This record gives sequence, C-alpha cells and structure tokens, in this order.
Amino acid sequence: MFILADNQDITRMGLTQLLSAELSATPLTAATKQQLTQHLLAHADAVVVLDYTLSDFRTPDELLVFVQRFPQAQWLLFSESLSEAFVRRVSAESNFGIVQKDCAAAEIVTALRCAAAGERYLCHQVTNMLLSASAGRSPEPDSTLTQSEREILKLIALGKTNKEIAAMRVSSIHTIVTHRKNIFRKIDVNNVYEATKYALRAGLIDQAEYYI
Repeated sequence: MFILADNQDITRMGLTQLLSAELSATPLTAATKQQLTQHLLAHADAVVVLDYTLSDFRTPDELLVFVQRFPQAQWLLFSESLSEAFVRRVSAESNFGIVQKDCAAAEIVTALRCAAAGERYLCHQVTNMLLSASAGRSPEPDSTLTQSEREILKLIALGKTNKEIAAMRVSSIHTIVTHRKNIFRKIDVNNVYEATKYALRAGLIDQAEYYI
C-alpha cells in the first residue's frame, strides 16, 4: 500500500497515474498530518511518499519523531529545494529514501520500486549535492573551533566517552555534552563517525592513533 502525503492536487494525480501504470498500485492520499496518521494506523507497513516542504510538519524534529511512531512504514521524500543540512539530518537519523520532484520519470519510478521493496534510494541530484558539499568543505577546524573544542573533538574521535573526557579535563559531563553539541553543529556533522572523519582530514588525529 502506498500513501501519497502531498497537499498538491496535481502532484497526487501525477503520482497516482504513475503508480497505477508502473506498479499496478492504487494509493491512498493524505493532504495533512492528521490524514496521514489515520492511514498509517490502518496500514502500518505502507510506503509513504511525502513532500516535506509542503507538509504541515513544522520542523525536522517533528517529522523524525512522527516517523519513529510507525517503524514498519517505508518513507520516501518526494520534494524540491531540500537543503543540504536537512538531507544530512534525515539521512543520519532515519532510513528515508529521497527523490526530487524534477527528476526524470524513470528515476522516480526506480525510487518508488525501491521503497516498495523496502530499500533506500537517493536520487542522483541528492547524491551529487552531498558529495559536492563534502568535497568543498574545508577540513581545517582552526577558524571554526576553539582550542578546547579541538581537544575535545580529538578525544571524541579517539573513542572516549563523555564521562572519560569529563574526567580527563576535570569538567562536568554536562559541560562536555554541551561542547559536543556545539562541535557537531560547527563542523556540520551528525554523529561520531562523521566527526572522526573530520578529525582525520583536519589532522587532529592520525591513522596510527585512530586504529590503536
């Protein structure tokens, strides 16, 4: 079962025709979060095709919390003008597939088929945006992070826990958690793996330290 969560009539009509022709599927439609909730309560394992930019989800946090309520569903973002920060956030914290509305019909069909099969699909535009942004991001943290933040980032990359870092720096765990959030925000990463790659590129740790 597909659920089209999009408040544009023309988009719902086009996707309905595409799903009927290519996947022999007749989708349900939802123009609001309330309607989407009702459909998911009845079809918990549905494939949800969602336009986030035109939805009544106000923030990425609200969307991610909503997704966690329905772990059996498959999610495909079908939007335009998604920011790099938003894409990185939802990619790191969920299993969203993403396809842009201006992609070719063949690629949209591929994304729909992958979602129906329980597979994640990122369209070429989104993939290229993420790769280009990563390649263009400066690896030098000196102009971004304070000396204390650089030292804490190194310890994070070396696998130290918040408690261990707090003990080493004679600080409270709350202080270290706050530093950690600020560091991740400044260098635009979402998890320890990405932070470690940044620390390696920036020369805060070397390969020998990392693999010890």
